Amino acid sequence: MQIWNDIYNHFDPVAFKIFGFSVHWYGIMYILALLVALALAKYFVKKDRLPITDKMLDSYFFWVEVGVILGARLGWVLMYSGDAWFYITKPWQIFNPFYAGEFVGIRGMSYHGAVVGFLLSTWLFCKKYRQNLWLYLDLCAISIPLGYVFGRIGNFLNQELFGRVTDVPWAINVLGAMRHPSQLYEAFLEGFVVFIVLFVYRKYQKFQGELICLYAMLYTLARFVCEFFREPDVGLGFIFLNFSMGQILSFLMFLSACIVYLFLRKCRVKMFNNH
Repeated sequence: MQIWNDIYNHFDPVAFKIFGFSVHWYGIMYILALLVALALAKYFVKKDRLPITDKMLDSYFFWVEVGVILGARLGWVLMYSGDAWFYITKPWQIFNPFYAGEFVGIRGMSYHGAVVGFLLSTWLFCKKYRQNLWLYLDLCAISIPLGYVFGRIGNFLNQELFGRVTDVPWAINVLGAMRHPSQLYEAFLEGFVVFIVLFVYRKYQKFQGELICLYAMLYTLARFVCEFFREPDVGLGFIFLNFSMGQILSFLMFLSACIVYLFLRKCRVKMFNNH
């Protein structure tokens, strides 16, 4: 267990260097997350015989990736950076990968910002190509969670988003303080568990849009729980009633998902009665 406790003292977040640029494990995990999500989407399209072509799916994932990156970065700048005005007055710094002349990559991404970017890019894509919005969102609901596991493992390997101080045997030594490996808790609950539940439930789906609503509910519940083991964001701390920003945003996202779910179910019942 000692080796595990001190893993950060023996592990380099940089996987390798090429042409003077450092390639971090986080970047590798992010790419793996994207590839896994795309592979699963293609699998489910074929397995469940969804009316989506390979060409359209590839194009959609490009749109979504752009939306997610923009939304995640802007969300972090506005909600978590603690220095939003600096970025607003110097917008070129938002995606500047250099610091003091050294390439350090882009750090600071917000999941909830990524959700906004994801939804907006999906809506724009479906509007442009006249695709079924809910069909694509439901496909994402069952394709994204397992890829999300790699993203959280990337956070762990990148030595960021630390857990709270604890005395559990599996705690990680972070600069002399023993902390929960909360990134791995999130990988398991928010990624693996959510994937398994939706993978099984998809066969019982009652209406289009149900899976994406359930994904949002399940994810936010898992995130809310995991936040109790995760250190609040630097500069923000606890926002209200000892709840973190992540918990407050998750609560709002959960309520929104419930409202959309009830609306879609009501529309289905009304349509069924009219027939």
